[in-house]
Amino acid sequence: MDAGSFEKTIERLPGVEAARVVMNGGQPVEIHVLARPGKAPKQVVRDVQSLALAAHGVTVDRRIVSVVQIEGADMVTGDRPIIEDVAETIDGARMEITVTLSWHDQKLVGKAAGAAAATTRLRLVAEATVNALSQALHDQTAFAVSAVDTPVVGSEEVAIAQVVIVSEGLERLMVGSALVTGDPSRAMVRAVLDALNRQVPALRR
Repeated sequence: MDAGSFEKTIERLPGVEAARVVMNGGQPVEIHVLARPGKAPKQVVRDVQSLALAAHGVTVDRRIVSVVQIEGADMVTGDRPIIEDVAETIDGARMEITVTLSWHDQKLVGKAAGAAAATTRLRLVAEATVNALSQALHDQTAFAVSAVDTPVVGSEEVAIAQVVIVSEGLERLMVGSALVTGDPSRAMVRAVLDALNRQVPALRR
């Protein structure tokens, strides 16, 4: 078992936003979990222990698991959409990304398709996010993803999205960013939301 695969397994648990695992000799020695409120931290720890044993055959000492709960871990501050899901479907050389957001009583689902390549995945995530948001905004407003990247700044990987907004004949380039603390795809969705965080309330129907 490697740290990356274990982190991805933990991130599938309900309510878990991100996980970081530190290994020593093939055994986890530190497990850090970022979770949403709603489940007791002790239960999150038990879930991690059960998952590690069932999926990887590894017994985890509860004392090495730390849980941090942050309200709205995937919510952009204020009247902003919440990330519900980021999914991908691969069919041969084609990939389709589906991003699901919730905003008040609406479910916003956006899709984007392209070549099934690691170099295009995050751009498709950004495009699917923009397509989801466009459902809740004025028809005369158009969005386009200009560029995406995940550079390392200092010691941290950061998702960056450039989004072009065309509204009432005016074109603006907006830039957003988000730390990559778990799934890079979710970080890219947060980066797009950050780029548009001043535009969503203003353009809402």
